[in-house]
Amino acid sequence: MIRHVRGTVMGAEAGGIVLDISGWGTLVHVVSPETYPEGAEITLKTYLAIKQDGMDLYGFADEAERKFFELLLGVPGVGPKTALSILRKAPREALEGAIGKRDLDYLTRVIGLGKKAAEKLMVELSEKVGGGTAPDSDDGEVFDTLVALGYTDREARATLGKIPASVVGKDARLKAALSAK
Repeated sequence: MIRHVRGTVMGAEAGGIVLDISGWGTLVHVVSPETYPEGAEITLKTYLAIKQDGMDLYGFADEAERKFFELLLGVPGVGPKTALSILRKAPREALEGAIGKRDLDYLTRVIGLGKKAAEKLMVELSEKVGGGTAPDSDDGEVFDTLVALGYTDREARATLGKIPASVVGKDARLKAALSAK
């Protein structure tokens, strides 16, 4: 199992980045490819998924993010692509907090999971996550405001996912969301 890689970012591709690792151009699927500038030397914690039709390498900024990804894989019906998609929609800390506090509203409206999928995540993982940081309670209101302003549900979720966790408060998060588009 490949647990970490270090290399130079050669560029971004759909859903990932290409790393030059000792002369090999390796595609690594990451949560947010845009955060890795071309030419940067980076180290990623990784998860190697082996399938019938090949192998995929998933990279994470830190050990906590990789461990949460692996927890998501333990949920029946959640594969690597689905787990990565969930991580793209909200910070790991907010996801852990929502699951730990069994916040069905956050998982369905803000993250965009179906009710059954959100309930399954809560049942399977609520005791395994440490509770994390509670999701910003204002995200639901910011989400509703964005939709009222004409954003689709998908656009509103994507925009909320781009807001740094350090931005707190409804007004500050809404301002950050509006400037992110």
